[in-house]
Amino acid sequence: MRQPGQSKTRERVYSYIRRFFRERGYAPTVRDILKGCSISSTAVVQHHLNVLEREGRIHRDPAVFRSIQLTDRRDTTGVPLLGTIAAGEPIPVPTAETWGSHSLETLEIPEEITRGKQLYALRVKGLSMIDALIDDGDVVLMEPVDTAENGDMVAVWLKNEQEVTLKRFYAEEGKVCLRPAYQLMQPMYHDPENVEVQGKVTAVIRTL
Repeated sequence: MRQPGQSKTRERVYSYIRRFFRERGYAPTVRDILKGCSISSTAVVQHHLNVLEREGRIHRDPAVFRSIQLTDRRDTTGVPLLGTIAAGEPIPVPTAETWGSHSLETLEIPEEITRGKQLYALRVKGLSMIDALIDDGDVVLMEPVDTAENGDMVAVWLKNEQEVTLKRFYAEEGKVCLRPAYQLMQPMYHDPENVEVQGKVTAVIRTL
């Protein structure tokens, strides 16, 4: 037997999911829904999500974080979030690879942004690109490339330092300049052999 107010709460959950997608471009977590809809427990949220899934209004992949999809949204593409990248001083990573090949979660991104490209996403740590409107905690969508034009915003692997950073790329005579978009920070200069471009920024998802 349906409890009083249950259907009304479920509609609130569904509306919140739609609004979250519209404003942020990716799916909310159970805790996002709990907070945004003022629900008493995660178990109640899960119950309503289960009902919405049985009704065919959403779809979830239990193996993927932030996997909620609205079944009537046909114009989105799943983009894997692979990890964190420094926009500030470069940060060390634990292996010879800049980031792992397995996604931490999947973001549902409008196709008008992905434009059919195979993109991946990284969460930004630091403020060195703040003047380019990329803040700490924002997510950048990256196109996998191994070359860059002057002025491109790129993810760069510094081989000797075993570090990765997000900067604007400039090829100068006999060196590469990695320039922050923050007037209080100085550019970084490296031997071209030390610099490996691993992706170019195509879009930014702001943290609200």
